[in-house]
Amino acid sequence: MTLEAPTAPTRSGFPAGFVWGAATAAYQIEGAAAEDGRTPSIWDTFSRRPGAVRNGDTGDIAADHYHRYREDVALMAELGLGAYRFSLSWPRVRPGGRGPANPAGLDFYDRLVDELLARGIAPVATLYHWDLPQELEDEGGWTARDTAYRFAEYAALAADRLGDRVPTWTTLNEPWCSAFLGYGNGVHAPGRSDPAAALTAHHHLLLAHGLATGVLRERLPAAAQVSLTLNLAAVRPLTTDPGDTRAARRIDGLANRIFLDPVFHGRYPADVLADTAHLADWAFVRDGDLAEISRPIDALGLNYYTPTVVAADDPAAPAPRQDGHQGERSPWPADEGVRFLPAEGSRTAMGWPVDADGLYELLTRLRDDLPGLPLLVTENGAAYEDYADPSGAVHDPERVAYLHGHLDAVRRAIADGAPVRGYFLWSLLDNFEWAYGYGKRFGIVHVDFASQRRTPKDSAHWYAEVVRTGRLPG
Repeated sequence: MTLEAPTAPTRSGFPAGFVWGAATAAYQIEGAAAEDGRTPSIWDTFSRRPGAVRNGDTGDIAADHYHRYREDVALMAELGLGAYRFSLSWPRVRPGGRGPANPAGLDFYDRLVDELLARGIAPVATLYHWDLPQELEDEGGWTARDTAYRFAEYAALAADRLGDRVPTWTTLNEPWCSAFLGYGNGVHAPGRSDPAAALTAHHHLLLAHGLATGVLRERLPAAAQVSLTLNLAAVRPLTTDPGDTRAARRIDGLANRIFLDPVFHGRYPADVLADTAHLADWAFVRDGDLAEISRPIDALGLNYYTPTVVAADDPAAPAPRQDGHQGERSPWPADEGVRFLPAEGSRTAMGWPVDADGLYELLTRLRDDLPGLPLLVTENGAAYEDYADPSGAVHDPERVAYLHGHLDAVRRAIADGAPVRGYFLWSLLDNFEWAYGYGKRFGIVHVDFASQRRTPKDSAHWYAEVVRTGRLPG
């Protein structure tokens, strides 16, 4: 997979050379949680905490991809995918988070990569999609600086084994979720609720990204590309009232600039430091950290699902939180004075408003803020209440409409100069949806979790036609 500038798009289509793919994550699909030397991750532990995951679901079996990967790669080939974004399981590759690599764990990813290449599908590997080895969490997790160095060592093991065949690497997926949902309000593993810990974890995650980028540069072929994936927020003030615009500025800082500024400019935003000073003194930032964090990367991945609408808090008329996250405690450190409101529009099964313009807004913002940097939409999709009808077919017209609208937003952004090089639909398969367990289905392929039978939904056939033609129908 290459990220060179493709040809100009047509009015209704995408440029030649545009990368079409789908994405998954290890803990959500692999299963085989205790096989071939894999040790527990924080999600194995968290999912066994009473009440942490709906219905007490775990990823022990998930979509059984560990045993069915050849079938899944065959499905990808039938859809005509050009690339597959997957994550490696840290406790499968390096059990316990330190020490030697696990040959059996790396053997699995060897087989997966070879199967993809045999089918003409480019492998895109993510090193961290939230499955921290439990032993490292026991030693402090992402609040411990040492975890960043262990991550760099793990990156080296993966690169040494797979780097000759994997052309594109992503260090972290959505560090906002790892830090703020895992350590801020505790609805994700490891389940801590401490704003200061969330800020500390955030910095150490970025340090891990920088250290791993350096390791990957040293060990990968010169043509390999290194990226980072962020779930940036399309933050909108409810009105132009100064209070609402201040609220938007605060959340934009905590959602976007707290990542973009250190990664691309080697600094933290002054207003974010001021907003969070009552929670943390930022002494965890040491000399040389920001230089490490801001090592150049080849592309930025963007995950987008729904916009974020905010207003100044009104104590006289309190409103329930509408920021799309579970839990009574806010995941946002220092969001005092901010009220979260639902955007207009239809909703997915997650309760998230459908608004494709937010994706266009983010892509064109990145075009302006980071000129020339290749962009990838690394996750975009929707959960709906899917089921197989008596004939075995799965009709999901809402998902088709969602994808059509968001792909049109990508096409419009490209036409307006955004250097978007590819799109990875979330998700290939129905899977373990974190704290929602198996109750939410994002896949374009239906999985009957009792039998593990795979059934492409109408959206899979629709997406395959878009991939084949490079055009949106209608």
